[in-house]
Amino acid sequence: MSEARGEGQDQSGNLSFVVGCVDEDHRGSEEGGRIKNEGEMRKGEEEDDDKDDDSPPERQIVVGICSMMKKSKSKPMTEIMERLCKFEYITVVIFPEEVILSQPVDKWPLCDCLVSFHSKGFPLDKAVEYAKLRNPLLINDLNMQYYIQDRREVYRILQEEGIDLPRYAVLTRDPDRPEECNLVEGEDHVEVNGELFPKPFVEKPVSAEDHNVYVYYPTSAGGGSQRLFRKIGSRSSVYSPESCVRKTGSYIYEEFMPTDGTDVKVYTVGPDYAHAEARKSPALDGKVERDSEGKEIRYPVMLSAMEKLVARKVCLAFKQTVCGFDLLRANGHSFVCDVNGFSFVKNSMKYYDDCAKVLGNMVMRELAPQFHIPWSIPLEAEDIPIVPTTSGTMMELRCVIAIIRHGDRTPKQKMKMEVRHPLFFALFEKYGGYKSGKLKLKKPKQLQEVLDIARLLLAELGQHTDCEIEEKKGKLEQLKTVLEMYGHFSGINRKVQLTYLPNGQPKASSEEEECPTEGPSLLLVLKWGGELTPAGRVQAEELGRAFRCMYPGGQGDYAGFPGCGLLRLHSTYRHDLKIYASDEGRVQMTAAAFAKGLLALEGELTPILVQMVKSANMNGMLDSDSESLTDCQQRVKVRLHEIMQKDQDFTEADYQKLAPTGSPSLVTSMKTIGNPVSTCDQVYALIQRLTSQIRRRLEDPKSADLQLYHSETLELMLQRWSKLERDFRNKSGRYDISKIPDIYDCVKYDTQHNATLDLEDTLELFRLSRALADIVIPQEYGINKAEKMDIAQAYCLPLMKKIQLDLQRTHEDEAVNKLHPLYSRGVMSPGRHVRTRLYFTSESHVHSLLSIFRYGGLLDEVKDQQWKQAMDYLSAVSELNYMTQIVIMLYEDNNKDPGSEERFHVELHFSPGVKGCEGEENVPLGFGFRPASAENQEKQTNQGSLEDLSQDETDRALSLSEPISIKRSPMIRNRKTGSMEVLSETLPTSSKGTSYRLFPSCSCQSPEIKQTGLGFEGCSMVPSIYPLETLHNSLSLKQVDKFLNAVCEHSSDAHAKTMKALSALFDTSSQGYSQTHIHPPPPKALSSSETPVRSPECPLWYSSGPSSTVFSGRSSSPTSVNPDKNFSFSE
Repeated sequence: MSEARGEGQDQSGNLSFVVGCVDEDHRGSEEGGRIKNEGEMRKGEEEDDDKDDDSPPERQIVVGICSMMKKSKSKPMTEIMERLCKFEYITVVIFPEEVILSQPVDKWPLCDCLVSFHSKGFPLDKAVEYAKLRNPLLINDLNMQYYIQDRREVYRILQEEGIDLPRYAVLTRDPDRPEECNLVEGEDHVEVNGELFPKPFVEKPVSAEDHNVYVYYPTSAGGGSQRLFRKIGSRSSVYSPESCVRKTGSYIYEEFMPTDGTDVKVYTVGPDYAHAEARKSPALDGKVERDSEGKEIRYPVMLSAMEKLVARKVCLAFKQTVCGFDLLRANGHSFVCDVNGFSFVKNSMKYYDDCAKVLGNMVMRELAPQFHIPWSIPLEAEDIPIVPTTSGTMMELRCVIAIIRHGDRTPKQKMKMEVRHPLFFALFEKYGGYKSGKLKLKKPKQLQEVLDIARLLLAELGQHTDCEIEEKKGKLEQLKTVLEMYGHFSGINRKVQLTYLPNGQPKASSEEEECPTEGPSLLLVLKWGGELTPAGRVQAEELGRAFRCMYPGGQGDYAGFPGCGLLRLHSTYRHDLKIYASDEGRVQMTAAAFAKGLLALEGELTPILVQMVKSANMNGMLDSDSESLTDCQQRVKVRLHEIMQKDQDFTEADYQKLAPTGSPSLVTSMKTIGNPVSTCDQVYALIQRLTSQIRRRLEDPKSADLQLYHSETLELMLQRWSKLERDFRNKSGRYDISKIPDIYDCVKYDTQHNATLDLEDTLELFRLSRALADIVIPQEYGINKAEKMDIAQAYCLPLMKKIQLDLQRTHEDEAVNKLHPLYSRGVMSPGRHVRTRLYFTSESHVHSLLSIFRYGGLLDEVKDQQWKQAMDYLSAVSELNYMTQIVIMLYEDNNKDPGSEERFHVELHFSPGVKGCEGEENVPLGFGFRPASAENQEKQTNQGSLEDLSQDETDRALSLSEPISIKRSPMIRNRKTGSMEVLSETLPTSSKGTSYRLFPSCSCQSPEIKQTGLGFEGCSMVPSIYPLETLHNSLSLKQVDKFLNAVCEHSSDAHAKTMKALSALFDTSSQGYSQTHIHPPPPKALSSSETPVRSPECPLWYSSGPSSTVFSGRSSSPTSVNPDKNFSFSE
């Protein structure tokens, strides 16, 4: 016994304890208590030793620890064995490693109960032999440990037990079993013994001792693979551009489970006890999150009833009392993907106590009767029901919904050509084009086929001199040139669309001047460009980082980053996050970069894109088919073209026709333009001047090879502008107004990114094309209010319905992920859950959604002063630039009656996105982020919270009656309060209420930004983003729900059918969460009694823990007596 206890001592013989996640005061008393108990135990032993002379001692049960020294002397083993020794009749004996390795088993120490497990270098055969010789009680079966070393056997056993595991196939490279070695590798899939696995998929060596697991990504997400390995320092995986599977060795191939970047590790101690911890998936960015002591950060989570049953099955099937295994939570289900055998939790005192208690009771129950030791099973409740409650008058943040436009991109380019060659028709048929009459080709293999046809036809056309063929030859050469760009294909930056034309194409534009031929043809539309730029990535990542500050608990320093409240919520599974993006590459990459900033991830965007971003191109929720415009939109475009083709100054009648809503930004642009045709003349002349300047530069040997932004060349830049020059004015001299957005797009890009070229008159071209674009772009989505609503509904109806479903409150969902309250001492509020839904999309959806809120009748401007101010602000905004955001936040006031309309409170916020190139003199002013409305003013008195965003002293008071200038807005300062970084800048109470800017436009920063603000003009070519402005902050959920219902009901029958299908789709899975958020924070620091007390040993804000949440989909009847603790939403 003394030998065993010695393992828990340091060199001086004193007991050493390291306390995990407890607060400072508690830690001291607890340590003292343990030392005292241990001392008393020793004292008792000494007294026993004195009695030894007089009477024989009670028979002791000897528990033998037979494993490699590294394991038997590990901290968890020492902690648990020390506690086990507190059982009166149990003695622990550790088998020395030299005895295990070099002595025969009959020379090994004797024991009644054996804890033995395999690890690297351990002679499992000898342990089996010892067990046969001595027949001790086995805590973990030894023969089953052979199976645990082979992943094929592990999966076989799991399957036999009916435990869910990912779909898999085994590739055995064994000359004796050739039938198990059929591998066919495609570009985006593998076929293993007839079983198809599309990328992403996982490749695992069959030996469980080999930790080199690879995840392969599809080319549409950037390709390559993530290579996982046993932790080295702070890395557990690395991204590799290699996309081909390994050609030697035997592997298991399995489908990749969309867990949103989190793994759950489960640790059983017998079939009735399981402890679960969440950690960041090693496949996400490969960085191991560690605390201040260098330990990997994990958070205890609650297992569902089904998962507890899985833990019981695993424990019994593998006959391992102490057993660790990995769970993947995906799509509302839990899948076992690995069984590790003997495994302890690290750094959890509660687990050490529990484990020793369960093992001790097990040993006593089995062996006490045969040794005639008096012992009875203690009756204790296993789970103490701890229900966290909120207090005070604060409101809890329940849901954040954001609709965000993608980041800065290269100019979009498009080329149309009519094709009739049989090869194109064959391609159209091969990929099922005749089913719908349309075909979209994005995959590398498909684009390669189009390129092959273009090369073949160009070779055939080489000898011909016919005029008609020559024009086609020019188009084919352009098709070939664009498809050959970059030297490789990626679905993210090019696509070909084919549309069947039964009677050929009527002459429609200046592009198609030749006489139409009889018979059917295909319209080939080639699109390229429009890629997210490095600046766009920085913008998205910074916005993601700043978004964290909207969540409570934003204080604290997370590796130099703010917003730790969100990171802790997320890493503890209490943040239900889903990110949706349209199928455009730039939109998906924006979403991935935003997720990287939001969740403090590192490394490449490809693994983040695959694991975090869901493509939401179903039912056009985020995608818009610009080729098929609504009737209303066609009519609007015709009217717009008519008005813009008049060669005279705009008349009063034109103002009425073009700007019936009286929008100040529109009226200003019309005044700038005056005569639209003469302005178009000026723009055309400026484009001609620009192309001639670029041609001169190309002729200059010094600048011929000049590299422009994002690897563009002068040659490509010239092609871009020459095409616009050709297309803008047709041969009859009329201007194609639809090209104005493209001209503005190009000049905006070059003004921002290629300013070093110093091309003359670009700023004048920018000014004029912007004025034209400020009319054409917003008015393409409707000129009067009725048209705006009609077009908006056509684009946005599925999204509106989805937003409504996100906001609706349903019964509490048992399947929601809860933090285990017994283990989470360092977390102030284990019961909080917040739902975040992020929708990344294009300009059309953002314009349409804003139109619905503006013109759909949400509030009456006459009766609601705040809404009138918001509408005035929106009508002064001329452009919805990159990273435009519309944010909806839902709060719950726990002090209001559950049935009351005041119980749920909705806020609407908006930012016009990235700042333009012009000065800020004419920038419209908003009213700050979350200003207090008059009716909420009395609620301002007591709204502090343990996780308040603003715990510091406030800035100089600024009355809301004064205009809040964005330019002069005070900057966020990295003010320190102890080790906590105070994030929010507060504009304190005045007679009109309070307001603060969430993301002030400020500061110049480098791309590796460590500051909290969103200003990064200092970055080369990365403009900052306008702060969020509150449009309204006192809407009731009932109001919003009624409004959304009305908007959806006014739609056409066709849309109603779409919505019914979508509603059914999302109703199938439900998920809920909630979390506390403060209503506008008060301008006061918390008293010391309110400040959260945390141990410096466990600074929770240093972890992102597991970097995402999971789907959990089983809803149930309400079980909680406390209705305000949680609720769930229909997904």
